[in-house]
Amino acid sequence: MTGGAPRVLIVDDEPAIRRFLRAGLAAQGYVLSEAETGAGALAVIRRHGADLVVLDLGLPDLDGLEVIRQARAAGLAVPIIVLSSRGAEIAKVAALDAGADDYVTKPFGIDELLARLRAAQRHQLQRQGEMPIFRSGDLTIDLVRRIVTVRGREVKFSPREYDLLRLLAAHAGKVLTHGMILREVWGGETDVQYLRIYIRTLRRKIELSPERPVYIQTETGVGYRLHLVEPEEVAGDSPNPECEA
Repeated sequence: MTGGAPRVLIVDDEPAIRRFLRAGLAAQGYVLSEAETGAGALAVIRRHGADLVVLDLGLPDLDGLEVIRQARAAGLAVPIIVLSSRGAEIAKVAALDAGADDYVTKPFGIDELLARLRAAQRHQLQRQGEMPIFRSGDLTIDLVRRIVTVRGREVKFSPREYDLLRLLAAHAGKVLTHGMILREVWGGETDVQYLRIYIRTLRRKIELSPERPVYIQTETGVGYRLHLVEPEEVAGDSPNPECEA
């Protein structure tokens, strides 16, 4: 992340969408650039860089998924927020598995998009900082000593439970698909239902109210994200009241 105002690259071939995003993001202090094609987007990222990318999947040249794949294959780690009318779960999973950081379905509200951009920024800063201590609300994970505390009290985890929590923390703010988690924690040879059981166990150990989770958020049919919690959220209502493991 560069110093100063974050630079956002908007990639969409619809002028109306670009105007809407330009107005909403500029009002929040973002510095904007635009591209109408996938090739144009890759050129901008390579030549001028960007702190965040808002990417439509339905582009006139390269499919948005191919843009993501090429960016990641080239070692470009810029956070990518997909913005698309493809609302099916399979489309979300495909984009996230290709390397997108998040997914917003059209039609959308600017406040939702701004929240996703902020989460992607925090995740990027955290990853760049390589902090040995992860903190979110009253959850703290000492990644060196493998000690987890919740509301000031140490909580014990099995090795597999800890590996799952550590993976979520390493990508806090980013959606991890079921497939990604299963590959990283179980080597890919485990049923999704087994993952759901572990998620429920983690919630019982770290959430104040496991039925209304604040930290481990469900992206229905897609996967999970570890929410980067602001202090005032801990005692308040969960941003994700639906607790489908």
